[in-house]
Amino acid sequence: MKVRRYRSPDRDAVIGLFRDFMRELAPPALAAEFDAYVETAIREELSRIEDYYAGGAFWVAEEERVVGMVGIERHGQDSAELRRMAVDRQYRRKGIGRELLATAEAYCRASGYGKVVLSTSELQVAARQLYETSGYRLVRQEVAVAQSHKRAGAGLTRYHYEK
Repeated sequence: MKVRRYRSPDRDAVIGLFRDFMRELAPPALAAEFDAYVETAIREELSRIEDYYAGGAFWVAEEERVVGMVGIERHGQDSAELRRMAVDRQYRRKGIGRELLATAEAYCRASGYGKVVLSTSELQVAARQLYETSGYRLVRQEVAVAQSHKRAGAGLTRYHYEK
């Protein structure tokens, strides 16, 4: 397995990974809300990764194909936001998520960011465990009602972390 910078030929694989990941997470009662969220995220962000993630701050994990991804978005003067962390279901529990996280954190240190922030939903229990065992601390939680390209909304609880 190799973690490398995103390249434009990865676009369809990244979008496919995102779609699969979201289908897996979506509770049946929220399928319509998740479908709308997925399309918004693809249109506003994942279809234009090179523009959205300035400076090439998006990586993929590759093992004959794209099996994971993560991005870093500038969040403030000295902080960055961890975004789009996902690993293909067949490749989980093999250290790929930790490797992607380490790559993103190394980029943040090299770029002078003093803090990394992230948010995740109540549906992503394994992600929360990864972040907590990697030194992230929970700073707040909220119920996300409104949808955006960054969250599905739908009344799900969001957990906000920083390190």
